Amino acid sequence: MTAATATAAAPTRRGATARLRGIAAQGPLFTGAVVVLVLLTLMAIFAPLIAPYDPNAIDLGNSLAGSSADHLLGTDQSGRDVLSRLIFGARTGLLGPLLVVVISTVIGIALGIVAAWRGGWVDSFLSRTMDAMFAFPAMLLAILCVAMFDAGLTAPVIAMTVAYSPYVGRYVRSVAVQEKARPYIESYRVQGWSGWVICTKHLLPNIVPSVLAQSTINFGYALMELAGLSFLGFGVQPPTADWGTMVNEGQSAIMKDAFMPGLAPCFAIIVAVVAFGIVGEGISDRVAKREK
Repeated sequence: MTAATATAAAPTRRGATARLRGIAAQGPLFTGAVVVLVLLTLMAIFAPLIAPYDPNAIDLGNSLAGSSADHLLGTDQSGRDVLSRLIFGARTGLLGPLLVVVISTVIGIALGIVAAWRGGWVDSFLSRTMDAMFAFPAMLLAILCVAMFDAGLTAPVIAMTVAYSPYVGRYVRSVAVQEKARPYIESYRVQGWSGWVICTKHLLPNIVPSVLAQSTINFGYALMELAGLSFLGFGVQPPTADWGTMVNEGQSAIMKDAFMPGLAPCFAIIVAVVAFGIVGEGISDRVAKREK
């Protein structure tokens, strides 16, 4: 390794170490939540390599089998391995909320920054529009969207994105208004910088940490609501492995004293939602400390 390469690599290692120390400094609860989210993400990505069985492989002769060496979490009514379906269910369980959060955050940031920067009638129009969108609950909008199109992942994701965008937009607007009032923004204006350059190169990077915290919390809410839609039959459809669908299918198993097919996905949903909430609150607290 040359001296130049070593010099270039050192800051990267120091930066990574500093980030790890920063995570640890948030406390064991925050660190544990981050570890949980990392494990869930890896489980979703490498599901075909981790899952011991095909999640849709039916074995009626092994229906509602209890925990064993062959099936750690037992099997469901169709003899499908619960653990394998739980692992593959992480894919749809995390993909839907990810799409909702990413798209709604991008739309919300654009609406919020434009409203905060332009002010006047533009701010009033966008704010009133976002307020009007609050009248449509996310779940109701998703059910209407499914009724017009079809059940599956696409329609609920579109509906949830529409429902979440005004929430993000109003939050971004409030943060951007505060940031816009800081002296450095006026100094750039005096220097003749365009609003586009100021917003994209300076204002936006400074509000990203706050938006990231809110989006992380929103991820948990979106995950819970999409799982609820799948449970009601409006989201991901059987036989695709999905946590919400598994809870629905596990109801009848509970009546037959087989609790794992229904409780395992419930536990996964709860753990994921709580972990996202803890991480989001931790990021928010860290941002607040920096601003002080």
